[in-house]
Amino acid sequence: MNKSTKAIHTKFQRRDAWDALQIPIYTCLAYEFDNADYMSDVFCGKVIVPDYSRVLNPTVTHLEEIVANLTGAKEVSAFNSGMAAISAMIMCVAQAGKNIVTSKHLFGNTYLLLTQTLKRFGVEARLIDLTNLEEIEKSIDSNTCCVFLESVTNPQMEVADIKEISKITKKHHIPLIADTTIIPFTQFDGKELGLDFQVVSSTKYISGGATSLGGLIIDYGNYPEISSLIKKDSVFNLGGYMTPQAAYQQIMGLETLEVRYKRQAESAKKIAEMLEKTSGVEAVGYCGLESHPFHEVFKKNYGEEAGAMITIDLKNREACYDFINSLKLVHRATNLFDNRSLAIHPYSTIFGPLPEEERLSMDIKPTTIRLSIGLEDPEDIYEDLKQAIENAQ
Repeated sequence: MNKSTKAIHTKFQRRDAWDALQIPIYTCLAYEFDNADYMSDVFCGKVIVPDYSRVLNPTVTHLEEIVANLTGAKEVSAFNSGMAAISAMIMCVAQAGKNIVTSKHLFGNTYLLLTQTLKRFGVEARLIDLTNLEEIEKSIDSNTCCVFLESVTNPQMEVADIKEISKITKKHHIPLIADTTIIPFTQFDGKELGLDFQVVSSTKYISGGATSLGGLIIDYGNYPEISSLIKKDSVFNLGGYMTPQAAYQQIMGLETLEVRYKRQAESAKKIAEMLEKTSGVEAVGYCGLESHPFHEVFKKNYGEEAGAMITIDLKNREACYDFINSLKLVHRATNLFDNRSLAIHPYSTIFGPLPEEERLSMDIKPTTIRLSIGLEDPEDIYEDLKQAIENAQ
């Protein structure tokens, strides 16, 4: 079956008592066992069935199975946010004395997790240029526990060549981990790219229009010792497991992901092309544009469709504020890949708590606006952006 069909027709582990077409939301916490021996086998992991919904729930399990079916992963683990998935993943590979080879071009809280939180536990973040393969090679040593990157950085729009990086990580026998939120996992083959693990904020495209928080670890099974930690340590001991209500909403989101993504990506490219020609716009960041510096690398790794995130640069910070204040249709809000179009000024919001020097060193510029293109008519979205740009000059 094609992926759009698999998203709808992945079978339940057990037939529903009432033959429901959609997985029920199992809001129960505890489950009945026939006898003490069976109960012991379940709690000791000899039989994999739900024992307590903090660590295993049928609705959440069904979401995990759909994602595994779509990606070819050996195992998928669902968490209650994208950051929970990232922190759980990193906790499974890192320990005191180890280092993580990564970049300054990371989402704000991921950057803080790697550079501040983990530093307190004796883990070093080596911030390098991941588009420079020689620099990656030189930065890896015997204490490197992983290379971590974002498929498309948010909001810098940098694209490192995962296919080439994977050749280096395989040579050194260290896991390659990527946050692939910006392009849905249905649009490329992570295993073929050479990834060992993907982390995804399923809050974004997967949830179906910002209905619920969630995060996923997609595990291709190349590091069994790490795989066992994801379930045992991260789910059991850290307690970040997804709720059944969120899992149900994200299952529904997966059923419409393909059509929503196609529409949003198509609209984003059309709008980006128009913004390139709009007076008052200093620069447009969108990997689907041939003028974008990472256009070819993006195509090599992820194909033609470049998602629904666009950045524009205006003349100064004041112009950005005027632009945001002038929006009428596009919402002033954070998040990505809502059904509604959104705009935010990352420099003063997501990255606002960081010192100015640090923001600039991360290439977070005061002139940049991040746009998330929704499902509205692209002409209507562009007209609102255009009038806001005119008011900002």
